[in-house]
Amino acid sequence: MAVGDETGYSLRPDPGRRLPGRGAHVHPDPACLALAQRRRAFGRALRVGGQLDTDVLAEYIDASLPTSGQPDRVEGRKQGRTTNMSTR
Repeated sequence: MAVGDETGYSLRPDPGRRLPGRGAHVHPDPACLALAQRRRAFGRALRVGGQLDTDVLAEYIDASLPTSGQPDRVEGRKQGRTTNMSTR
């Protein structure tokens, strides 16, 4: 969610999807946030112009990362090599 004032807009996380207004989805991954910033995707998705402050959103994403250094494994999903699904 973008909260505006006279200096620009500040992006706020809304994990419960309860805040009013337009929203934009970004994966909780610093690489995805950096890519969205580089492509200026937030301004287009939220239909706002001007400067967008992503500091609070970046802090939220950094805080949601696992601290063990190992990525979380999604239950039911195999890691590693996938098999070819060819019918030949």
